[in-house]
Amino acid sequence: MAVNPDLTEREFAPTAPYLVGREKVREFARAVSAEADVHHDVEAARRAGYPDIVAPPTFAMVIQDLTLQQLLGDPTAGIVLERTVHAEQKFRATRPIVAGDELTATLSVTGIRTVGGNAMITSEAEIVDADGRHVVTAVSVLLVGAEE
Repeated sequence: MAVNPDLTEREFAPTAPYLVGREKVREFARAVSAEADVHHDVEAARRAGYPDIVAPPTFAMVIQDLTLQQLLGDPTAGIVLERTVHAEQKFRATRPIVAGDELTATLSVTGIRTVGGNAMITSEAEIVDADGRHVVTAVSVLLVGAEE
C-alpha cells in the first residue's frame, strides 16, 4: 500500500499532557552533550531568569514523538515503518521548555510529495503549555521508501 494522499491537511487529536520532569531534562541534556548549567542546576536556571531547569531545544522531539506515533500507528496512512526514515527536523520556539511545564501537542500533516517513487511526508506538531500558549512548533519530514 502506498502512502495515503488523504493524509495531507489531516490533524490528529491532541496528545495527553506530558509533565516535563527535571530528571528527564537532565538525562536528555547529558545525552545530547548540553553542558550549560541551566540544563542541570535549578539555581543556575533561576539566576538566568527561568522558573526551573531549561530543556535543550531539541527536547521538543520527546513531545513531538507522541504525535508521530499517532501518524505511524494509523493503519490507513500507508506508512511502512521498515521503509521509513526521519529525513529532516526543525523547531520554531516561542520560549524554552522548562521543568514543570505540562505540554500537549497536536500533529498536522502539512504536505506529501513524491520523489523518485518515495513519499516525503511533512508534519508539524504544535506544542502548547497548560494554558494553551504556544511553546514550540516541531516540523518533521519522514521519507517513506517506495514499495518493492
